[in-house]
Order: sequence, then C-alpha cells, then structure tokens
Amino acid sequence: MLWRYRSLLHIVQQRKFWNTLSFKSIHHICATTHHVPNNYDRDEYFHNKRKPIILTAPMIYSTLLNCPSDLIALCFFLWCAKQRNYFHDSQSIGHMISVVARLTEQYKTVRGLVIELVNIGCVIKAQTFMLLLRIYWRGGLHERVFEAFEEMRRFGYMPNTFAHNVIMDVLFKVGHVELGIKILKETKVPNFLSFNIALCNLCKTNDSDTLRDVIRIMLRKGFYPNVHTFEMILNFFCKKGRMVEAYQVLGLVLTLGTSLSVNVWSALIDGFCRLSKLDIAGYLLGKMVETGCTPNVVTYTSLIKGFMESKMVDNAFGILNTMELEGQAPDLVFYNVLIDCLSKNGRYDDALSLFHSLSQRKLVPDCYTFSSLLSTLCLSKRFSLLPKLVNGLVVEADLVVCNALLSYFCEAGLPSLAVELYNDMVGRGLRPDRYSFVGLLCGLCGDGRIDEAVSVYQGIVMTQNALDAHVHTVIIDKLIKAGKCHRAIRLFRRAIVEKYPLDVVSYAVAICGLLKGGRIGDASTLYGQMKEVGLSPNAYIYNMMLSNFCREKDIKMVKQLLQEIIEARIHLNYRTFMRVSFLRHALRKRDDSDDILMQKLIEL
Repeated sequence: MLWRYRSLLHIVQQRKFWNTLSFKSIHHICATTHHVPNNYDRDEYFHNKRKPIILTAPMIYSTLLNCPSDLIALCFFLWCAKQRNYFHDSQSIGHMISVVARLTEQYKTVRGLVIELVNIGCVIKAQTFMLLLRIYWRGGLHERVFEAFEEMRRFGYMPNTFAHNVIMDVLFKVGHVELGIKILKETKVPNFLSFNIALCNLCKTNDSDTLRDVIRIMLRKGFYPNVHTFEMILNFFCKKGRMVEAYQVLGLVLTLGTSLSVNVWSALIDGFCRLSKLDIAGYLLGKMVETGCTPNVVTYTSLIKGFMESKMVDNAFGILNTMELEGQAPDLVFYNVLIDCLSKNGRYDDALSLFHSLSQRKLVPDCYTFSSLLSTLCLSKRFSLLPKLVNGLVVEADLVVCNALLSYFCEAGLPSLAVELYNDMVGRGLRPDRYSFVGLLCGLCGDGRIDEAVSVYQGIVMTQNALDAHVHTVIIDKLIKAGKCHRAIRLFRRAIVEKYPLDVVSYAVAICGLLKGGRIGDASTLYGQMKEVGLSPNAYIYNMMLSNFCREKDIKMVKQLLQEIIEARIHLNYRTFMRVSFLRHALRKRDDSDDILMQKLIEL
C-alpha cells in the first residue's frame, strides 16, 4: 500500500542531530576500519572508505547491545531499517522491546518519544511507526500499540493492512471481539494474515458463530486457512461439541487435499463417539487411513470408549484385536479407560482381570488406575476385595486418589472414614474440589451428623464460586433419605432463590421428596417451575409424577402428563404403565381419547 505524507515536519538542524547522537562512536563499532595508519596511502584509504558497509544481523545485534544509550540504540535501529535490502531479524526486535519500553516510560507517552526523535533530527516516516507498532505488539504492550496507531494517523499517514492486523489482534487479546471483527471488515485490502489472526483469536473464545462467519468471509475473499489453522478450527469445534461445523470444515480440508495430523483425526473421531455417532466415527477412521494417516493409541481409545458407552462391548473388543494386529501397543491410559468402561457395563470380572494383567504387560498402575479400580469395587459391591487388590500397589495420594477413596468409603458404609480422610487431605495441603465436597457431605450424613452436614454445606456455598448442581443435589438427597424432607425442601427453595446451578436431577430429587412427604400440590408446582426455567423433565420424573397421580386418581393430571410423555417420546416403566391401565379400567370410563392415548403409549 502507498503511504502519503500529508504534513511537513518542522525543519531541524542536522548539526544538532550529529552532535547529540555522536554517530562517530557508532561508526567505530560498525566499520571494519577504525583508524587510518600513517603509512597508508591516502587515495587507497578513501577508495576503501567509499565501499558500502554490508549490514548483517549479528553485526547489528552486537551494535545494539553496545550502544551507550537507549535513544542511540533506537535511532541506530531505525537507521538500519532504512537501508536498502535490510530487514531486522527476530533477535534484534526482541532486544528492542525493553529498549523502547524504557524510552516510552521515560518520555511518558509514544507521542513524547516521537517528539524527542524529531528534536534530535531523526526523520519520522511511516516506517518509524511501523517498527514501533511491531515492537509494542511483540512485547505485549497493548496500550502503547493503540497510542502508536493514533500517532501514525496524527502525522498524516494512512495505516496499511499490517497496521490494521496489529490493531485487530490486540483488540482480540484485550477482549474487544466485536471491535476486532469491525476492524477486519473495514480493512480495505485484507490479506491471509488478517483472517488468520482473527481465526486464531476466535478459537480461544466461546464465539463459535462468529468464527463460522469469519471462515465464510475468508473463503469468499479467496483465502484458505493453512494446516495449522485448520487443525485449530477443528479442535475448537470438537471441544464445543459443534460436530456439524467440524464435519463441514473437514469436508473443505479433504476437498483442498490438506493433510491433517493424527491428533486432529483423533479429536474428530472422539467428538462423534461422544455423540454416539459411531457410524460417522467409523467412516472418519476409513478416511483417515485413505489419506495416509495411521491411527494411534489415542484414536483407538476413543473408538473403544464410544462402543463401550453404547453397550456394544463385542464391537469394542473387535477394535482392540484390530489395534493389536496393527502393532499398536496399548498404554496405561488405554487400560484405565477400558477398566472404567467395563465396570460401567457390569463386566466387573473382566475389569478386575484386566487390572491383574497390567504387571504382565509391564505397566505400573497410577492414580487413575486406582480410581477406576475403586469405581469397579463400588459398582460391584465387592468391598472386601480392596485389601487384596491394593497389596503392594503404590500410588501417589493426590486429589484424584483421595476423591476416589472418599466415594469408596461412602459406598462401602464407612462414612466416618470418609470424614477422617477429608480432614487429613485438607491438613496435608490438598485443595478440595466439588468431588471432595460431595464425599464429605455424604460422609457426614451417613454418619448421622445431619446438622453438621447442613452447616458445612452452607459454608461451602458461601465460600466457593465454582460449585455445580451435584453438590446441591447430594445434600438434598441425603436429607430426604434421612427423613428430613421439610429441611431438604427449604434448602432447595433457597437454592432457587439464590440462583444456584440446578439441573434436572436436582429437581427430580426435590420432587421425589415432596411426593414422599405427601405434598403433591407442591410437587406439581415445582414441576411447573422446572419447565419454566427451561429444563425438560426426564423419564424418572415423568414416571414418578404419573404414578403418584394415578394413585390419587387425578384424571385431569394423568391425561396431561400422558400427552406430554407421548410428545417427548418417553418410555414408561412397566409399573407405571400398569398403574395407568388399572386406573383406566377401575374407573370404567372409556372414551376415544383414552384409547388413542393408550395406543400411542403402546407404540412408544
């Protein structure tokens, strides 16, 4: 872009510039000949002096280090940049960050620094501001970047694409995403770097819609992301669960013939496995192999976990056989995931057998293996096996292990040990998280220390900001199970008023408590409030509510719930379905609407 100098600077005396800078000392540092020996021929000397000095990056950096002052260093830096076919390297620019920062601090503002440069005879050009922008930008001096940009315009220079790119990047970094996008759209001649800066910054935010819009603008302008940016975009969409957008970006990648790394393929496969889209995950695995990328252990771990969570255990073991045939050696993370998945599928013997085989595979269990083992024992109720299995097992007692032990003690009916362990871990300096709080509350309630549990819970909600719904749900559930329904509902009402994070499980527990206390009207009210805040009832709530209204023979509410259940395509359990049928026959009132509702329930 052409630069236009709109206003003439005040003419300064060059003699003052030379006297102030004492450039003779710089010449002594840079020149290969420092003095003229007496026996040198004068003509030969001046002939050699007329030879141009070839600037090199090491020479310039050495000179900058030896400059007697920061101001001389900056002037020399600017002078070098004006020389033909010379560009400063990264090392020199990195050195100038601290130099320019000190000078700007000394002269208060960027304008003060520029005025001082003018006063000593330095000619201010567009290139001067460009170098200052680059230095401030690389040094993370965001406020100075904005100052330099404004000074550039005050001097009559029209900022080019690079200057706009710098401002846009800084706006993104300080959180002004909308202004950054505005700068991008107002840039008359955006280049690849313009869009790349925007995409890289947007991938660090939660704004997936804006990211998608920038990609579209970039493509319309005829630019395409490079491999690194493509991988960043795909990882972003996968982490956010936006797999439709990820699939669209992957289609563009394959169309352009861009080669992706195995990590990005693994992230894509893992994202679709999490959504139980195993057919797409399998298709991606085939495409991955077609493009010449070999799946690794991480890829197979995601696939096996996905099939395990979808209750397709045989398919998961088939993938394991394929993995071993291809020479991929499973690592400890793989076996930790497999042990956990087998436990959740009720394959406890297989999980324990796999744990025993780790020593044969020359793998040393870690804290996550221990946590998976404890989960297996809790789910299988084989608490007596713990001493035998952990004999000789040495793991670091970190927060993960302590949380697993807390859960184990509560499930094993040893609540006092859970409370003791919590106190011990806090005494050793471990910072408890929400899982630790859940273990403590369960331990206190299980030990019959209800009042203390409520006091601890109230202290937790007052001091902790990052609590999730599980902490609030567990205290309400434990109070209901201890026969303290009224107290539990009071805590739940307070949680609603204080706008604590509550999920559908929280409401299910509270509604269950109200129904057990015979407060069906309050349960109906709470059911309505749950829908008002945007939470959809789950199958457990529908079955519980419908069963109670059948018991109360409230025909109006039964029909209303049946209609909602049909629309939500919820399957009733056998007991609830039979209660609805018995109520219908007991009342001996059959009409067409009842027959239609029952037929739709059967079709579900």
